[in-house]
Amino acid sequence: MRMLFLLLILLIIGGLYNTLSAQVSPETQTQTQVTPDAQGYKMAVGIRFSTASPTINNSISFKYFIDQTNAIEGLASFGSRFGLGGLYERHQLIGATPAFTWFYGGGAYVGFESGQTWFGPTGVVGLDYKFPNAPVNLSLDWKPELDLIPSINFVPDAFGLTARFTFGH
Repeated sequence: MRMLFLLLILLIIGGLYNTLSAQVSPETQTQTQVTPDAQGYKMAVGIRFSTASPTINNSISFKYFIDQTNAIEGLASFGSRFGLGGLYERHQLIGATPAFTWFYGGGAYVGFESGQTWFGPTGVVGLDYKFPNAPVNLSLDWKPELDLIPSINFVPDAFGLTARFTFGH
């Protein structure tokens, strides 16, 4: 899993470098504006790979941007237990690169396994990168959970890597 995180970081840095190096120099630059879209896509669907301990671990991810910086994300987990989760996320640009954002937010989840139910709030903070010349998005996040049912239990080791196919702009 650590290798996947390192690979994601290298891909994000490489994509950011390519985006910045492809920009026109100030001497020859005509007047351009930075797009107000923080994310570079409207919706995306893909797979989230996660550590095994949280209820919402390995899952299918669907993200939809309500406007240019606010998104909702739905997760359906088929890992160690079946679970459904929903998150509200706020995206902020990192520098002037529209394809590279950091995000934070919160939501709730419910999970089922062997006749037991898990339920509680969850938070999220992470990095999001949309490749400029491909309909691909990668996210690296930390999504801790607080089980309220069946008993109170904080699950801090909830790191994930998500790869999505993007639609729209």
